[in-house]
Order: sequence, then structure tokens, then C-alpha cells
Amino acid sequence: MADIRIKGRLVNAIRISLDTNDHDAIRQQLSPMLQKSFPPGVLVVIESSVEQELIALIQLLISLEAQPIAVTEGIMADQARAIQFPVIPQDHPLQEVKATKEQVVEVKPEPAAEQQQTENQVAETAPAVAHITSYHDEILRTGQCLVQHQGDIILTAGINSGSEVIASGNIHIYGSVRGRVIAGAGGNIAARIFCHSLEAELVSIAGTYCVADDIPQHVTKKPVHIYLNDNQELVFEALQF
Repeated sequence: MADIRIKGRLVNAIRISLDTNDHDAIRQQLSPMLQKSFPPGVLVVIESSVEQELIALIQLLISLEAQPIAVTEGIMADQARAIQFPVIPQDHPLQEVKATKEQVVEVKPEPAAEQQQTENQVAETAPAVAHITSYHDEILRTGQCLVQHQGDIILTAGINSGSEVIASGNIHIYGSVRGRVIAGAGGNIAARIFCHSLEAELVSIAGTYCVADDIPQHVTKKPVHIYLNDNQELVFEALQF
């Protein structure tokens, strides 16, 4: 039996694009963005249009509870290679489209046990957490993507090949799915995918993915419910109407 096994897994990462090398400004602007939209330890690819002190920048991101994993080819590449930090090719980003409509629901955390307060103590109110559902009524065309980092996505039309749908929660697509569908972005293993006709290039939930050639034949071009089982394996369940 082999001592080494290679398994495919899609890694969810965000890309941070910097137009400044002022680390105080980066911290001030980036900290609330990360805290609001991403879990601690989120994987980060760094790209920059200006010179950076890479080691200091990596340390800054780690202090903000982000985990840098690579830089893009370009202005920081030589520094990265000098310290054996990964460099990945630049890509051609998809055009991010705006959802037709969004519904925001604020959920307040459960209050902590009541505590005695002295005159010098001030009660702190935990901030509400926004859960957003994005609704989109148009076909997602090749080269387009629809992203929701704080909730679910519902599409009443299909998605073409070369397009992409990404949500931190569930994804519902009431049409043909020919592009890439990524639910549970950020690690939500309870996320699910529902679609009217499955012909996807790739489906993924919380980083566990399946490419077109590996999608079970019995669910191809059929209504499907996709979820993770207790072993973190994708389950494709044909829906009957």
C-alpha cells in the first residue's frame, strides 16, 4: 500500500489588491472589511500595483487573522521567490455582476448572561450580523460571476459555461447550470446546492469539489440537490417533482 496519497480539494481564498504600501492605511481599511465578511484564518492571495516590503506585509496580514498563501506574478514576485514564498500567475478576473435584488436580515447574537455593572462599566451591545440573500433574474453569461460572501444566492435563470456563482451559504439555480457553482465559500459545511438541470463544469461545497467528468451520470441534466455527508463527501441526490 502506498504511503502517499494525493487528493483533490478546492481551496477557497480571497485576493487582496493593494494600491498603497502604507501599512497603517492598509490596517485601518482592511481590518473592518475582513472582520465583517470573512472568518479568521481566511486564505489570502496578495497582489499590488506598488512596491511592498513583503515580509512586513505578510506579518501585517497574519496580525489581522488572515493567512497569506501566495502573491501574484508581478511587482512582488522577486521578493517572494527570494524567501521561497509561492508565486502564482495573474489571471483574467471574471466580470462581477450586481444581483437584481438583495434582502438583508440582521441577526443579533444571543445575549450573554446578565452581569453586574458598576458605575464605571458600560454595557456593550454585540453588533448584529447581516445575512444577505441575493436574487438574480438574468442568465449569467460566459465571463460573468455572481458573488455573495454573507449569505445565499437564488437565480431564477441559468448560468452559461465559463460563468461562476459563489456564496458563503446555499445556492439555488432554477435553470440549467453549465458553469461553476461554489457554495459554502469560507468553510460552511452545512451549505447546499439546488439546481434545475445539472451540467456544471465544477461544483464545490466548503472546498470539497467535483469536476464535470466526475459528476455522477444519473444526475446529469436533471434536478439535483448537492450536499456534504458526515465524511465531508459530496452527495448528488436527484430530485423528483
